[in-house]
Amino acid sequence: MTSQLILRKSDFFSSSEQAVNVAERYPQDVFAEHTHEFCELVIVWRGNGLHVLNDRPYRITRGDLFYIRAQDCHSYTSVNDLVLQNVIYCPERLKLNLDWKALIPGFEEGLFQPYWRLGSGGMNPVRQIITQIEQESRSAGAFSFSLTESLFAQLLITLHRYRFAVDSGPVTSSETLLDKLITALVGNLERTFVLEQFCHENQCNERALRQQFRQQTGMSVNNYLRQLRICHAQYLLRHTDYMISEVATRCGFEDSNYFSVVFTRETQMTPSQWRQRHPIT
Repeated sequence: MTSQLILRKSDFFSSSEQAVNVAERYPQDVFAEHTHEFCELVIVWRGNGLHVLNDRPYRITRGDLFYIRAQDCHSYTSVNDLVLQNVIYCPERLKLNLDWKALIPGFEEGLFQPYWRLGSGGMNPVRQIITQIEQESRSAGAFSFSLTESLFAQLLITLHRYRFAVDSGPVTSSETLLDKLITALVGNLERTFVLEQFCHENQCNERALRQQFRQQTGMSVNNYLRQLRICHAQYLLRHTDYMISEVATRCGFEDSNYFSVVFTRETQMTPSQWRQRHPIT
């Protein structure tokens, strides 16, 4: 049995005093299951891929945001033009007198939500701050570490400000419309989703929205929703004792036989085989 890959502080930080740095992933290739000696924020800018975090699969694309703790185990597979950035940090090295636990989900032990979505309105502000962190982290100035930490705090506050929710307000641009669509898809795994109805309610052109979605994510709307449902099915098969027919229903499939066909095509295993290979935990 091979030992699990552990990413070491010494390979990613210039000294034992440095608290924050940026690890580029342009693009992010397939990356084997691993843990870290540090924590990280993962922000997805473009493309798509499968991110498995603590045995839970997430189909990720533009705007997805993860808070990863050092002990968390994750990997990237099935990547397609996936572009993301990792802002890495060592909690024990942070020196500013701030309420870090209020800014960073999972900063303290306990249950927390590691997955969020970043609204399009926050893309540019977040990019700019990360660029500043990256530049300052390379500086040898006397106050560079302190300034980097201050920028990190600014980044965390900005991420909170621009978290996207379906009820976050009216759609004001094509980008916020895309945010609303992606969030609506994530929230409709058990129910039938009709894009025509979504476009009618939001007074937008369905063809144009489909094109924009494909340009930004590398997938069609239907393929993305199908991938989300298969990921959810994998999670339910592993972490619940639901019958396969109930898993199908909870993942938006009215016909359990059709669910089995789609699941097998996407994973090369039947739902029963998947459950046998990944025992219920």
